[in-house]
Amino acid sequence: MNTLNFIDRFHIWRKKIKWNRQYRNGKWDYLKTEKEAPRYAKISEIIKTYSQEKPHVLDLGSGEGVLRMVLDPLDLGYFYGVDFSKVSIEKALLNKFKNADFQVADLHYYTPAQDFDTIVFNEAFYYINTTVKAKVVNRILSKLKKDGILITSIFGEGTGCWEYFDIPELEQIEFSKVDSKNGNTSWKIGVYRKK
Repeated sequence: MNTLNFIDRFHIWRKKIKWNRQYRNGKWDYLKTEKEAPRYAKISEIIKTYSQEKPHVLDLGSGEGVLRMVLDPLDLGYFYGVDFSKVSIEKALLNKFKNADFQVADLHYYTPAQDFDTIVFNEAFYYINTTVKAKVVNRILSKLKKDGILITSIFGEGTGCWEYFDIPELEQIEFSKVDSKNGNTSWKIGVYRKK
C-alpha cells in the first residue's frame, strides 16, 4: 500500500499538534546542547568531506535550524530547512540566517522545489509512516543531484529504516555510529552517493 489511510492521517495531524506544543514549551531545546553536539559535528564533517564545495543543503527535520547553526556559513552555498512543526520553523526564522530559507512541510507529501547537492534526513526518517517510506525516498532522491550526498541520521538502531536506502540509485560510502559525550545516547549515520 502506498497511500495513507484516514487513521494514519489523523495520527499525523495529532503529532503535528503535539510537536508544535513541545517546541513552544522548549522540550526540543536539548538539541542545541552538548548532548547532541557529537552528532551535529559528524554531519558537518561528512558534508565537508563528501559534498562539493559550497553545497546547496536540504535539511529534512531541521527543527529550529540547529544544523545550520553548526555549519560554517563560508562553507555553504545555500541552506534550506524543512520541518513538520510550524513553531520550530518560526524559531528558525528568528535567527535570520544568511543564504538560508525554512519551510513548514510534512515529509509524507513534500517534494523539494529545487535540486540539492546534499540532503540530510535529520532524525526524521523514522517518523515517516512505513506505508510510504519508499515513495518518500524516491521523491526526495529525485531532487538530489547526480553524485550528490544523502545523509541519514537515526537515533539508536534505526530498525525499519536502513533497508530503504539499500537501493540501486545509491552507493553507501560511509556508515558510522556516533555516541553522545556521556555515552548514554547513540546515533547511526549513513552516507550515500547518488549514482
